[in-house]
Amino acid sequence: MTERLFLRLDGDPSHGPETTVPADTLRAFQVGKQLGAHVSQILLYRETFVGDAEVAERVLPDGAVRLVIHLSDSTLAGPASERQGSVALGAATAPVLLRWRRSSMHSVSVALRPGAASALLGVPAGELQGRAVPLDALWGGAFAELRERMAGQRDDQARIALLRAALEQRLVRSTRPANPCAAQAAMLMAESAGRLRPRDVAQAFGMGERRLQQIFRAEVGMSPKAWSRLARLHACLRVLRGAPVAPPWAALAADGGFYDQAHLANEFRALCGLSPNEFLQRGASLSSKT
Repeated sequence: MTERLFLRLDGDPSHGPETTVPADTLRAFQVGKQLGAHVSQILLYRETFVGDAEVAERVLPDGAVRLVIHLSDSTLAGPASERQGSVALGAATAPVLLRWRRSSMHSVSVALRPGAASALLGVPAGELQGRAVPLDALWGGAFAELRERMAGQRDDQARIALLRAALEQRLVRSTRPANPCAAQAAMLMAESAGRLRPRDVAQAFGMGERRLQQIFRAEVGMSPKAWSRLARLHACLRVLRGAPVAPPWAALAADGGFYDQAHLANEFRALCGLSPNEFLQRGASLSSKT
């Protein structure tokens, strides 16, 4: 079985340079001004798998709630109980391992910004945590109609235009507006590379730490501490992008706000499912073949 990586950090156009999914299978589309405050990325994926060989794809967590719309009827390999149709995926701090075999995938992924789930999905992100909820359960018959119309369009540009229009209409009609405090607090913690303590962030917004925790769990879909862990890891991954060889891990850990090298290694294993060296080797060896 072949295993490959998928990683996207905030600001990456479609995927990060560590990603070993074939680049020509991914296409990023403009989000548009009306959706920009709620959606960080719209990505279309198209790939065909032939033969009996199974391909595993390790998707590293970025903390986003996602909409995944399958425009073909193909499903993941594996038992029927593990297969998913078009879903809203809750925010996560653990990698997801997908398995593909004998399928033709044509899907759209929409990554939401922190605090945007309530406005676009009708439920707060906290209700999606650790879950994959069918979009027809959230949007009712409107989703089946949207998917059918998208599948019937002449090209992908027209499909994405239809999807953007549908999302914009949901924002206009939403009775649950996005929580700006959640988005701003999440941004502040990300910009600090996870160094700001939740207590300091709460004080910056004139609230208690317990209230910040409530907002994060409801509107971001995880605790402030979990979000900080991801922010710290992502900052570390950005540093690794500029390193031509494996860096001195102890120095990287100290500079990145980890307690020590062991803490950094444990966070890599918990959040990526790989050790730091395995992450570097996997990305380097497979990206050269992609």
